[in-house]
Amino acid sequence: MSDEFEATIEAKSLLKQQNPAVEALRRLLRHRSAQLGLFIIFVLVVLAIFAEQIAPYDPIKPIKTAKRRDVPCIHLLGCPADQEEHIMGVDGNSRDLFSRIIYGSRLSLQIGLTTITFAILVGGLLGAVAGFVGGWLDDVIMRSLDVLMAFPSLLLAIAIVSIFGPGLRNALLAIAIVQIPVYARVVRAGVLSVRELDYVTASRSMGASELRVLFTRVLPNALTPLIVQGTLGIATAILSAAALSFLGLGAEFPTPEWGLMLGEERNSVFNAPHLVFFPGFAIMLTVLSFNLLGDGLRDTLDPRLRGL
Repeated sequence: MSDEFEATIEAKSLLKQQNPAVEALRRLLRHRSAQLGLFIIFVLVVLAIFAEQIAPYDPIKPIKTAKRRDVPCIHLLGCPADQEEHIMGVDGNSRDLFSRIIYGSRLSLQIGLTTITFAILVGGLLGAVAGFVGGWLDDVIMRSLDVLMAFPSLLLAIAIVSIFGPGLRNALLAIAIVQIPVYARVVRAGVLSVRELDYVTASRSMGASELRVLFTRVLPNALTPLIVQGTLGIATAILSAAALSFLGLGAEFPTPEWGLMLGEERNSVFNAPHLVFFPGFAIMLTVLSFNLLGDGLRDTLDPRLRGL
């Protein structure tokens, strides 16, 4: 009886070790680039969730006692006694820059996640239908998306925002529309490589409907490249939103958005460089973190690189 119990325990342990999701997570956590990316993202998420508790000032209301474009000041490091403490200084509207950076992390993560989620849902569905059905429907869908991809992404986003009007919501819609062809092509390529495999043919022979075959057999086995591309796409979306806000087509005053902060203080790059450096560094760090995570996911999920 004890031998059977031990054999059962060993079998369960072996199954757990061979679980693809567990093994992928284990490899991801051992990947150095992914570790750094995950750490930065974790810090950003904490800042976004607890922004009200961490930020010392209101990110929108001006501070009456603060001097405009005041330099960073930390009392523990020898700040003048008559100067208020502002870790990253004060912007041109007498608002604490550190508080605005903290709240900007919340907005940037929302931008990245919402736009890419929309782009993946729409683009993934179009790519799955095009690759699975094929024929004239494939040609119509993919040639239409090729027209969108023929335009530079930022210029196309600017054109869409110009049509619908400036504003953060329209900017997010424009970024999502620009990203749809990318995910459609990724999903279509995955579906084409899976749809003729033996287990898909077996499902059809057992009487499964085409819709069931697509969503239960084909799509789940074609999503690996989409996960990697989606992680990298979050970084692209954050960067595009910052560019549109910098140009005055995205977030509007006084929203604490990093690209808008750069646009507001672009003329102060020489007399108050900290007002440009800190928002720019926040954008760079966020984009870098998702790129590092995407590289780690690619190395982890690619079977050709698992032995490296």
